[in-house]
Amino acid sequence: MASVPSSINLRFSHQFLYKPKRRNSAVIRNNKRARSFINPLCIMGSQPASALSASSHPPLVKGEEGKEEAVREREEALKSEEIMGEKFVWRENWYPVSLIEDLDPKVPTPFQLLGREMVLWKNRQGNWVAFDDRCPHRLAPLSEGRVDEDGWLQCSYHGWSFRSDGSCARIPQASLEGPEARALQSPKACVARFPTLVSQGLLFVWPDENGWEKSSKTEPPRLPDDFDDPGFSSVTIQRDLFYGYDTLMENVADPSHIDFAHHKVTGRRDRAKSLPFKVESSGVWGFAGSNVGSPQISATFIAPCYYMNKIEIDTSLPLLGPQKWKIWICSFNIPMAPGKTRSIVCSARNFFRFTMPGPAWWQLVPRWHEHWTSNKVYDGDMIVLQGQEKTFLSKSLESSADVNQQYTTITFTPTRADRFVLAFRNWLRRHGNSQPDWFSSATPQPLPSITLSKRKMLDRYEQHTLKCSSCKGAYNAFQTLQKVLLGATVILGATAGVPSEMGLRIVLATLSILSAAATYLLNQLEKNFVFVDYVHSEID
Repeated sequence: MASVPSSINLRFSHQFLYKPKRRNSAVIRNNKRARSFINPLCIMGSQPASALSASSHPPLVKGEEGKEEAVREREEALKSEEIMGEKFVWRENWYPVSLIEDLDPKVPTPFQLLGREMVLWKNRQGNWVAFDDRCPHRLAPLSEGRVDEDGWLQCSYHGWSFRSDGSCARIPQASLEGPEARALQSPKACVARFPTLVSQGLLFVWPDENGWEKSSKTEPPRLPDDFDDPGFSSVTIQRDLFYGYDTLMENVADPSHIDFAHHKVTGRRDRAKSLPFKVESSGVWGFAGSNVGSPQISATFIAPCYYMNKIEIDTSLPLLGPQKWKIWICSFNIPMAPGKTRSIVCSARNFFRFTMPGPAWWQLVPRWHEHWTSNKVYDGDMIVLQGQEKTFLSKSLESSADVNQQYTTITFTPTRADRFVLAFRNWLRRHGNSQPDWFSSATPQPLPSITLSKRKMLDRYEQHTLKCSSCKGAYNAFQTLQKVLLGATVILGATAGVPSEMGLRIVLATLSILSAAATYLLNQLEKNFVFVDYVHSEID
């Protein structure tokens, strides 16, 4: 892949280069009028009630469809933009940072949130803790440490240990008397600690170490109740992706790409159809909308990173009669750093449940096998979005305005299938200050999508397998089984000529060949945990 000239690197716009910026001091203003749309709050709960005001929700667009409708929507958006002025506060929200089942309670886990380095670990009381990932001694990463014999987090550099409240518990080099002994009580010896909570199998972190009071009064976003319904089966996956938060959010807000980008995975090109989406409510909290027709698709974006798609299909089956199939695809798109986003997807459905992982005896599909399909979906988007992000960069260099301000100029979105994409870009521009409120103040760096090769962009092992308990365990099992089969191949082949009976020789030789074939097959299947090239043109 050709490198970007250094002269261009120096001119990256803030949308595609990380530039430090001052935190927006604007806060969400209270509005005393009654709320006219509260459904998202029932699911979300991550914004104070004052953030969801009637003025935040424009009336539904009615009347003639098509061009006139689009013009009216734009006029309403501009009018509400002038009236509202509310700004979303990025650092005053709960962010899901990991699926609990994919966290190793025995070792510290590093994570980035809004550009801030954190370390996640589990204390002796069974509670998950989030610290600033730097030891106050000499700023070494605590994520390289360990949980010591006392249940404290110990730095691997000089052995300083910290309790789960962030206080320093041990300085091995300090004298037992005098000023060095009193160093343990110094505020400078403490580690910044962030509020955490566990909900519905997700670990949430509040990224402000001073936000304990506000976080205690704010509920995290929740998955729909159907995830707890025994009539539904669900599966979860997480993967770290090397493109920006806004690029991923735009992608999940766009169901119309599925039949093409994921042909023969979760869609088919010949099934593509018109999707007349309509935004029904919007505000600083996000937006909600649906389509007209079948299947019925309802979408809700809960700022800053939660997106829910509900798909309802009316069908009829022999013997069973009319059926209402329901699918939930709930994605959390967590801004880790500029150009890097964690995707956590929780999906559920009430049909063909035997093909999904689950606790029932008849649900035989392992979670890691389901992840092979999910990773194909990620891969199908990966290179397309990488190219899109690079193109947006080149377009943004032509103007001083950011992508969200230029979006309708540099793209052509004439169909209602793109309404939710435009709604997200409008939210990001009007309420989100056009990008997350990053913590880091480092010098501008080119985005990973600009510098990484296709092989790196599609690296399942680093992005997913190492961070997934199911796939990591299966990958290790595949490797062990290959070694056993390879050893069996060698032994059986070596002993095939020893017996005097021809029949026994044939049996041993056949077993050796079968063992070698099984080794090869496992080696090919193992690639699903590491890297599989994705070429859209080769999928007929």
